[in-house]
Amino acid sequence: MLDKLIDMAKKYTDEVEIYQIDYSVSNISFENGSLKDIESSIQSGISLRIIKDGKLGFSYTKNLIDPEILIQNAIHSLKGDVKVEFSFPERKDIKILDTYDLEIENLTNTQMVEEGKRISEILSQKTGTQINVGLHKAVTNLRILNSKGVDYSVKTSVYYSHAEAMYPGSYSAIFRLVLDKKFKEFSQEDIDYITFLYNNSKKEVKPKGGKMKVLFLPSTMYVLIWRLIFATNGKNVYEKTTPLLGKLGEKIFDTSITIYDDPLNDNLPNARSFDDEGVECKLLPIVEKGILKNFYYDLYYAGKMATNSTGHGYRVGDWGQESIRVRPSPSLEHLYMQTGDKNFYDLIKLIDKGIIVAGALGAHSGNIPNGDFSIGLSPGLYVEKGEIVGHVKDSMVAGNIYEVMKNVVGIENRAYVYNMGVFPSVLFDNVSVAIKE
Repeated sequence: MLDKLIDMAKKYTDEVEIYQIDYSVSNISFENGSLKDIESSIQSGISLRIIKDGKLGFSYTKNLIDPEILIQNAIHSLKGDVKVEFSFPERKDIKILDTYDLEIENLTNTQMVEEGKRISEILSQKTGTQINVGLHKAVTNLRILNSKGVDYSVKTSVYYSHAEAMYPGSYSAIFRLVLDKKFKEFSQEDIDYITFLYNNSKKEVKPKGGKMKVLFLPSTMYVLIWRLIFATNGKNVYEKTTPLLGKLGEKIFDTSITIYDDPLNDNLPNARSFDDEGVECKLLPIVEKGILKNFYYDLYYAGKMATNSTGHGYRVGDWGQESIRVRPSPSLEHLYMQTGDKNFYDLIKLIDKGIIVAGALGAHSGNIPNGDFSIGLSPGLYVEKGEIVGHVKDSMVAGNIYEVMKNVVGIENRAYVYNMGVFPSVLFDNVSVAIKE
């Protein structure tokens, strides 16, 4: 059917691309130890991009009843006069990745409910506070075709569970996420992590602010990384809204920091050998030993900059927008930060006086293009003489990543999947902390 759609569209256009996706999802949530919600859904859709006379057209549908309507809608969209300086890619022999585990098919909602109950009961007993748990499984089929011979497909499986121990009378919590291609038990180590951080920080304390050591957990490293993602995005390079223009090959961070995008790492879910435009994916260093190595591009902005796509054209929508409705744009979907040599608990011992950023409010605050951040701590854990003594309210951490990330005290020897990538905990020095007295 899709091959026929390509042939039909070619009669009207110069180049054609089809993006097809279908996925099934199950979500289960527990609140304060009780089952709150079970939700399952199946969705699918197709989007069409065409190039004619150097202009880009786009349309999509959730139900391909009449292919001619989809094609005509794309042709009508050419009136938007979106000029392009690229062609769709030609077919290559891409790497076959291990992205799907059959065991996911046998994982039932009942089993996930039992796991949610188990996590809730154990953590509730160990912390004596409200425990919220979420579990998720998904299977996705993706296929991309174009008139240049590309016909790639991938099937992926994802399972994750997360648990949070809530501070009474607030929305702050200690949080842990477990992710795999199949069911993976919330381990004793994960339980011990939540228990240790929560139980040692139950007491509310009011220390003085100032410049001090600050430990960003894997779950909050995205606050800093978000600014780097913006600064290295090919769109912002083209629009000259990044402070990193002309700085390729220069040192921007501490030499201990290496950050790279690795779509081919299939040890974790969602690995990809091609992006959402059918461009071959490769490992891309972003920062290597503190030195800025690369910007990343999709086809559109690579064309604008007279360079090649780096294989980072993804359909990423804001606020859960469906991928078929979204045009590809430059995106880092498989970001990793190289680990260090410090045990997590030893990092805490290195803090004479400081804060652990265990949760962030207002991560979008501050001048993101410039690398600035100013976030509320939710929670912030106060550390003195290498020991957690309590949690602080009404507190903020602020700075600029191009200053903060030059003052690295230590990096954890393990990394964990959270927002925007896979990160270790990182301890920085001389960071501004404000605490309301």
